[in-house]
Amino acid sequence: MNAHEQCFTPFKTEVVGYELPQRFTFPFYYQPHPLCLVAVKELQQHLSEQKQWQHNFGIKGDEYNDSAAAIGKMFGVLLVQAPDGQLGYLSAFSGKIADQNILPKFVPPVFDMLVKDSFFLTQQKQINILNDKLECLISAPKLKILTDALTQEKHSAEQALARQREHVVSGRKRRKAQRAEGRLSLSDNEFLALQAQLSIESVYQKNELLHIKQQWQDRINNAERALQVLTDEIASLKTQRKQLSNALQQQLFAQYRFLNVKGEEKDLSELFQHTINPIPPAGSGECAAPKLLQYAFKFGMKPLAMAEFWWGSSPKSEIRQHQNFYPACQGKCKPILTHMLDGLKVDENPLLCNPAAGKELEIVYQDDVMVVVNKPAEFLSVPGKTIADSVYTRIKEQFPQATGSLIVHRLDMSTSGLMVLGLTPRAHKSLQKQFIERSVKKHYVAMLSGHLTNQEGLITLPLRGDLNDRPRQLVCEQFGKAAETRWQVLELVETKQGKFTKVNLFPKTGRTHQLRVHCAHILGLNNPIVGDDLYGQQAERLHLHAKRLEIAHPITKQMMVFQVDENF
Repeated sequence: MNAHEQCFTPFKTEVVGYELPQRFTFPFYYQPHPLCLVAVKELQQHLSEQKQWQHNFGIKGDEYNDSAAAIGKMFGVLLVQAPDGQLGYLSAFSGKIADQNILPKFVPPVFDMLVKDSFFLTQQKQINILNDKLECLISAPKLKILTDALTQEKHSAEQALARQREHVVSGRKRRKAQRAEGRLSLSDNEFLALQAQLSIESVYQKNELLHIKQQWQDRINNAERALQVLTDEIASLKTQRKQLSNALQQQLFAQYRFLNVKGEEKDLSELFQHTINPIPPAGSGECAAPKLLQYAFKFGMKPLAMAEFWWGSSPKSEIRQHQNFYPACQGKCKPILTHMLDGLKVDENPLLCNPAAGKELEIVYQDDVMVVVNKPAEFLSVPGKTIADSVYTRIKEQFPQATGSLIVHRLDMSTSGLMVLGLTPRAHKSLQKQFIERSVKKHYVAMLSGHLTNQEGLITLPLRGDLNDRPRQLVCEQFGKAAETRWQVLELVETKQGKFTKVNLFPKTGRTHQLRVHCAHILGLNNPIVGDDLYGQQAERLHLHAKRLEIAHPITKQMMVFQVDENF
């Protein structure tokens, strides 16, 4: 093998007796193949023991651990057969580690932008020079002095004009009083003379106001011109930087070329041109999965299965648990992997199967204007992109006479429990208003994967969607929407499978995935809900149940309480 092929790792563990995968892993939703688990265990042992490079992952007990500067990373393994038939695996990491993108044992990047004298470093240096110039201009005292001078001139102009306008108004009042008095006390000729004199005064004051306006406008114009010399220079540098950045970006996109098993090659621009956002997100092509497949195709290895896991402390915005497995991201990887997997036999997308098939939708309460149902887990609230079967369609079929919009609120597909629907426009509007005004009392029960030390509390982590990996949610102080959850421990549970905590959850708001994120996030309860395939680990189901609902009847306004106990 040549130098690059040294990335192929034969199994140290005895793997005789393991069945090979029949199809390649569907990368966006999967359970790791047993051989991938063996490969992951060996790779994680290597990460724990190697001394060739240093990186602060923020792992407890790590000699390089500094929690403030810790950066966890996504790693991946690709089960492959080498050209000679030997079974082994490839390893990769996303982005850079220890400020490097090439490390022993790991496959190299699809394009190495950090190689000495590369066009990327050369052009990045030019952009950095422009950044330095901009920083000097923007932070220089001259910019502040000129900006403050313009602000002061405008402020002084407003004050001077306000004083002159007051002078004009008072003069107008004085002249009006003089005219009124003159009519009574002066002769006709004297009154005409007075009027002529007052008219001259009026014209003089108006002209004086115009003159003052022009004087201040000239001073403002001079201040603006002085400032514009500097702001034009800043704008010119920003334009140059943008042009260089765009050119560098396009040049980079062209360098990231991805193979598939058929030998077809496409670059980033081609792969993203028909997506919602045709400009590839930052970091596209730097994730572990594309790196692994690119290396396998390049050196004639047969990809069999793959798995990706997180190593280290969780980021502040995302939810990543140390050693947990995660699917490939949608925003950056889906267009790339769709091309790279073309020609391989891949597992079926489980998200295209109807999870509600064969399940009954229990009606807890019904009258002429509303219905309350107990939604099973893995049952859509409303029709999805590929699956129509849902609470909405089932109720539509059962109540063909319904004239309302039906859906008042939603539960995640994986969450079981109580949902209320309005059968008439009036009922729907009344019920929806209660949810908007947050007068509805909601009570959930969840089983968490771990023991909590405190007994109760309040979580207020704001949430927003992850634009690069929908439907995941992020904790975001800057752009997130307010989300509030009160919680209390019901009981601590210990079984052969591990330690668990059963909790009551009382959400005040109803953000997407609010309870799942608030439970799993490191600043929340830091213990994912059992079976949470997005923020924790898969299980037979998500252990989250909407147990109790208190709501006013949409017509009678009588308070109604519905309760269905959890079955986990």
